Amino acid sequence: MNDVAVLGAGMHPWGKWGRSFVEYGTAAARAALADAGIGWQDVRSVVGADTVRGGYPGYVAGATFARALGWQGARVTSVYAACASGAQAIDTARAQILAGMAEVVLVVGADSAPKGFFAPAGGDRPDDPDWLRFRLLGATNPAYFGLYARRRMALHGDTPDDFAQVKVKNAAAGALNPYARYRAAVSAGQVASSPVVADPLRLLDICATSDGGAALVLSSIEYARRHGAGDPVRIRAVSTVTPTYPRTVLDLPDIATDSAAAVDAPALGFRESIARAAYEEAGLGPEDLSLAEVYDLSTALELQWYEDLGLCGPGEGAKLLREGATALGGRIPVNASGGLASFGEAVPAQAIAQVCELTWQLRGSAGERQVAGARAGITANQGLFGHGSAVVAVR
Repeated sequence: MNDVAVLGAGMHPWGKWGRSFVEYGTAAARAALADAGIGWQDVRSVVGADTVRGGYPGYVAGATFARALGWQGARVTSVYAACASGAQAIDTARAQILAGMAEVVLVVGADSAPKGFFAPAGGDRPDDPDWLRFRLLGATNPAYFGLYARRRMALHGDTPDDFAQVKVKNAAAGALNPYARYRAAVSAGQVASSPVVADPLRLLDICATSDGGAALVLSSIEYARRHGAGDPVRIRAVSTVTPTYPRTVLDLPDIATDSAAAVDAPALGFRESIARAAYEEAGLGPEDLSLAEVYDLSTALELQWYEDLGLCGPGEGAKLLREGATALGGRIPVNASGGLASFGEAVPAQAIAQVCELTWQLRGSAGERQVAGARAGITANQGLFGHGSAVVAVR
């Protein structure tokens, strides 16, 4: 068993605060340390998810947070994997613990995001697919979200109202979360009357960019027991897999797919493979889950994750939603936190924030949004350039 314990979880509320990402990450780190009941001097390693500027890595996070908290000799690591940065930071911390390099590791991610949609950074990078799609196609992220939505409509018969109901569900959960940026219920009519951004998606179908921070204190199981945590939440699996050739489904930020004319398509698509690797490592399946936190950059993308996580069959995501299975009180609540619909994107923090939510849910301390009897959960938070991201937590 390769479990590590989650001793502490902390967040800085999401919003547009206009301050440095260092402030958000430091506040989240201190909250996580207080939650763990340990001092900063007890931390022997800091893993920071690099802060993003305009969609690209900006500041080295590990040493930045170690300095802000006060130099005390801990080793530092910084990771960048776009939206999967937080999951890779967790995986790095777990590897250090299991290797015996450190018994207690602080994982931190925070961002101060630009207003509006992410735009390309300056300079010429013709070998960068993200730069190419901005410069050649003028395709910001919502353009891809619209393509995903159209694909679901064409293949599975999903409707704009199905997409709107995802926002309705997540807004209802986010209204109960004190860390969420948007804390108000939303109706399907409000979604339908919001401005069109990338047809068929409207403004309320797409997540915002936000400031925010999240942190975790991870430790060995032995340390947790010595510290008095006899039954801690445990990280049981982290999936950071890459795609398998050929990739036959258009995926951000690529502007073309691999040809399957001479090579059969893989048995599993990329997002499906992310979940499969996590399940195999954890020794459980979708039927064992109590809840899931997924990457709802758009409402349509959340429906796709239902299928990729194996919560239902292909094309059945909208049906699962309509049945109420993924809402609070349903069979398998998805985004009980409110999701990115309620938080917005603070890129290096969001995969860590998902694990914070699993931690609180598995502890039974999530308040009004508590999933009854939660025992196992999964996150999914894919990053650009083929970065898989899923974490399984159990108790």
